[in-house]
Amino acid sequence: MHRTPPTGRLAVNCSLLFTELPLLERPAAARAAGFGAVEFWWPWNGVPVPPDADVDAFCRAVEDAGVRLAGLNLYAGDMAAGERGVLSDPARTAEFRASLDVTRRVAERTGVALFNALYGQRRDGLAPAEQDAAAVENLRHAARSLPGTLLIEPLTQGQNGAYPLLTADDAVGVVRRVGEPNVRFLFDSYHLAGNGADLARDARAHAADIGHVQIADAPGRGRPGTGAIDFPALFAVLDEIGYTGLIALEYAPQGPSGAAFAWLEAA
Repeated sequence: MHRTPPTGRLAVNCSLLFTELPLLERPAAARAAGFGAVEFWWPWNGVPVPPDADVDAFCRAVEDAGVRLAGLNLYAGDMAAGERGVLSDPARTAEFRASLDVTRRVAERTGVALFNALYGQRRDGLAPAEQDAAAVENLRHAARSLPGTLLIEPLTQGQNGAYPLLTADDAVGVVRRVGEPNVRFLFDSYHLAGNGADLARDARAHAADIGHVQIADAPGRGRPGTGAIDFPALFAVLDEIGYTGLIALEYAPQGPSGAAFAWLEAA
């Protein structure tokens, strides 16, 4: 049993790490730091259908770096402006579904097969039931359209607007309502712990539903060791429940990204 996962099981989220570099240089930086897999949020913030040349440049940057694109967020609106998904907004269904054509092209080119589908925030003037119905239909459509696994993620309360999924139970409830075999729960230590979750309890209770794991410490969203989460204990529980997938480093570095991995060597 490892106190930290071996590097071969780790992916680097290049939307939070290596952000001192232009986006297209980050896959190569992750490779130079010793990692073979990367993940990204939607690379074209606020743009559901970017130009073909931009999509090609992104895929080529991953290929040229010699890394695997392990995960990709689906189009989630203008994240920089605070949006956290559009799929639960009926008025944005066409926008969301148009973006899936781009996602499929990236998947065909890179082989990426994990897709984080941010649910979307509650909208004034729309009944929650209407939004939930739109989300379920859009998730079913995406699950049937994409060659891989859709991930449903709770987010930290108070930092992501009126995002309604706060707990593991909330996310797994959506998984059940969608009812497609390739829709799973994204276990993110930062968001769950930030909402007061018992990480070991959630991992054991939902072991069969976990499709991917992301880690950052809480509070603060820094590297392990900067907050209150007992990561050796968490990794032991993940081993215990038989989780063998990737573990993505989705934390904000405190200083240069190249110095953000020393905890792996020190553990």
